[in-house]
Amino acid sequence: MTSPHGELVRSRVVSDPSTALATALERDLTGHAVFKPQDSLLLDADGYGVLTFEDGIPVQAHHTGTGRGGPAAVADLAVPGPYSVELYRQPVDERETTHGADDRTIPPGMPAERLAGDPQLAARTRARAPERPTSDTETTPTSAVEAFLEDEEKIAAIRKQAKREAERRAEEWGLGDQLDP
Repeated sequence: MTSPHGELVRSRVVSDPSTALATALERDLTGHAVFKPQDSLLLDADGYGVLTFEDGIPVQAHHTGTGRGGPAAVADLAVPGPYSVELYRQPVDERETTHGADDRTIPPGMPAERLAGDPQLAARTRARAPERPTSDTETTPTSAVEAFLEDEEKIAAIRKQAKREAERRAEEWGLGDQLDP
C-alpha cells in the first residue's frame, strides 16, 4: 500500500513501544513511525508523534499536537500505552522538507530509553548508528525529562487527572466524606 506517507509496512496496536522500535531496527527501516497514544488526555486530541528513521536508526522526532520537535517531542510521547503504531517505508529524497532539521534531531538511543524503557534496545541502536558530527548544541541537548518538566500545562493536567482519580477511588472505598472540600 502506497500513500503520501510512503509504503505502509506494519500497522499494530502495541502496549510497549519497543516492539515498533525493534521492528524498525531489524528491518533497517528508512521512513517513519507514527505513534498514536490511546490515552490522549495529556496530549492534544488530534496530536500524534512521528519518529523518522534512517536504516533503522531513529534520527528525528516531531509531535503534531504540540508542534515540538527533538527531545521535547519524545517527552510528549512518553505517556502510558497502548499505542497505535504505523511504520512507513519512505525514501529520504521524498522527505527532504524535514530532513536535517536541527530542531527535530534526537540521539539514536533516546526513543528506546525514554519511550520503551529498554536500555538493551537503546544500546543495540547506538551500536548500529553511524557516527554523527557533533556541534556545540548537540553536546548539551535538552533531555526528554527536562523538556517534560518545563511543560507546565502537561504537569497541571497530570495533577488534575491524579486528583480526579483519587476522588473517584475515595468514593469507591467509602471515604468521600473524609476528603477536604
